[in-house]
Amino acid sequence: MPKQAAARQRPTMASHRLDLPSVCDICGKARSTRTHQNCSRTRQKRKEDEWIELMAEKVAAKLAKGRRYAR
Repeated sequence: MPKQAAARQRPTMASHRLDLPSVCDICGKARSTRTHQNCSRTRQKRKEDEWIELMAEKVAAKLAKGRRYAR
């Protein structure tokens, strides 16, 4: 029996290119010069609602599409 995948809270990062600029939108410094763990956590909290909406749209599109081969 195949194992069921857990429901994702946000989209996978590898599925598309991140649309983040080279300058951090939180602290205003270059993102490549130092670790931005605190900025990253702040950004994740800000985008949480956006990710929930995106995942809901993906689920709705998948359900509307239906199954190609019914078993």
